[in-house]
Parts: sequence; C-alpha cells; structure tokens
Amino acid sequence: MTTTIEPALVRRAAEGDRAAMGDLLAEFHPRVVRYCRARLGRVGGAYTTADDIAQEVCLAVMRALPRYREQGKPFAAFVFAVAAHKVADAQRAAVRDSAVTATDALPDRPDAAPGPEQQALATDLARRISVLLDRLPATQREIVTLRVAVGLTAEEVGTILGMSAAAVRVAQSRALARLRTLAGERLGEVAA
Repeated sequence: MTTTIEPALVRRAAEGDRAAMGDLLAEFHPRVVRYCRARLGRVGGAYTTADDIAQEVCLAVMRALPRYREQGKPFAAFVFAVAAHKVADAQRAAVRDSAVTATDALPDRPDAAPGPEQQALATDLARRISVLLDRLPATQREIVTLRVAVGLTAEEVGTILGMSAAAVRVAQSRALARLRTLAGERLGEVAA
C-alpha cells in the first residue's frame, strides 16, 4: 500500500469515476480503520464500534468527494480531519449513552468471542494505554496515534496537523520518551 494518495486519483473520483472511487476507498479505508481502532479501542472485547465509526468516516468522505477541492494539502489531511470529528462525536455519544441495556434473547450458538478473562486483560491493557496517552498533550497524542497506529509518514502527519515533518519527528520522540517515563512511574506505583 502506498502512503500517499495520488491527487489524480482523488480528482478522477471527485469527478464521478466509479473505478477511481473504489481505488480511493481501498487506499484510505485500512488506515481509517486503524485510526478509529487506536482512538476508540475495544468495547466488549471487539472493535465493532471503532469499525462502525470507520465506516461512517468512509461514507462521509465519499459523500463529500464531489465537493472536495484540493487546497494544497494532501487528501489524507481531509480524510483524517473527518475521522477525528467522527471519533470525537462517538466519544461524546458513548458518554451520553453509557447506560447498560439488557437483552431477553438467548443466542443460538456459543459465542466465539474471547472469554471473560481474555476480555478483561485486553480491556485492562487498552485502559492502561489510554490512561498513559491521555497524559500527553493533545498534539503529541494525535501524532503517536497517526504515526504508530495508522502508519502515516511524518510528512503526512505534519500536513494534517500543520507542522513540518521534522517537528512531527521531534514531537513523536518526546511523546514516546514521555510515555516510557509514565509507564515506568506506573510500574513503580504497582510494585510499591
């Protein structure tokens, strides 16, 4: 997979070329899924919510495509701006709708999902990572998510965040060093 989406492909897709739309979606969909999963994590042992939000992002981008005009920034900047808004909306909705709903229906077959212990361990790990990431400044948190979880280049992240690639690399290095320090402090607290 290439890391940069070709402007000619975006232009053809915006003009209604269905093959170009399919190719464009194939280019950015996996990265959007990784981004949403990194930002939203697992719920109940699965990435269902994150995958649903990624689907919403893709639909929103494809709907906006006919109105998209290149403004000197890569198409990825537009895509991840949409993704950031959709993730924020999902996080706000999760806080609002945090009530647990019960079900009267029994499943037809055994659940193939990880068992309670595996879910608890995965949830605990995700929570610990989230707690550490939340202690970073917002820009550093976004850089780590885009670089590590999504796999974007420093240049792409710089364009998205309005920074130079060198500034992204420096901020990423500082963020990772801070995460190592914070993780060490957490281990010290647990051991004490």
